[in-house]
Amino acid sequence: MSLQLGRPARDVVEISARCVCGNPLVAATAPRLGNGIPFPTTFYLTHPVLTAAVSRLEATGTMAAMNERLAAEPDLAARHRDAHAHYLAERDRIGARAGTGEVPEIAGISAGGMPDRVKCLHALAGHALAAGPGVNVLGDEALAGVADDWTPDRCTCTGAWDPDAAVPTKDLSRHVRRLAR
Repeated sequence: MSLQLGRPARDVVEISARCVCGNPLVAATAPRLGNGIPFPTTFYLTHPVLTAAVSRLEATGTMAAMNERLAAEPDLAARHRDAHAHYLAERDRIGARAGTGEVPEIAGISAGGMPDRVKCLHALAGHALAAGPGVNVLGDEALAGVADDWTPDRCTCTGAWDPDAAVPTKDLSRHVRRLAR
């Protein structure tokens, strides 16, 4: 997974979704990182092909269109709130499994803009893969939107990262850089 991410994997509690070949797609991360930082993004995309495809989808304006639909479609908004509640329950489960206890700094905060808006398709897609179809409808839509590049029934691992590369040992992510300030 560190090779996929290009940095050391940190505070992973479980692999919530896998490629058909067995490689990780989604990591479930503890709600409080080992360095003490609260981390609301429980379901984190790890696969570079999927992550890049979702990034390209975000660049098309899909999130703005989803936000317009959330404002105009009460049924969709209700399902998005249900996905938020599911996300919070899963984060509690994963936090209990990790032994992190409650994390009051992120209480009621899920990810991806839930429950009222869409601000990160990566978070919604990760949750959709972890939870299965129908739980996060906008995450399901994001996954459908990247079907030309990635689908759950097709392996895209070959060439996506160098399996012979040295495993990254230095974490330069923003969560670590924030501690250095």
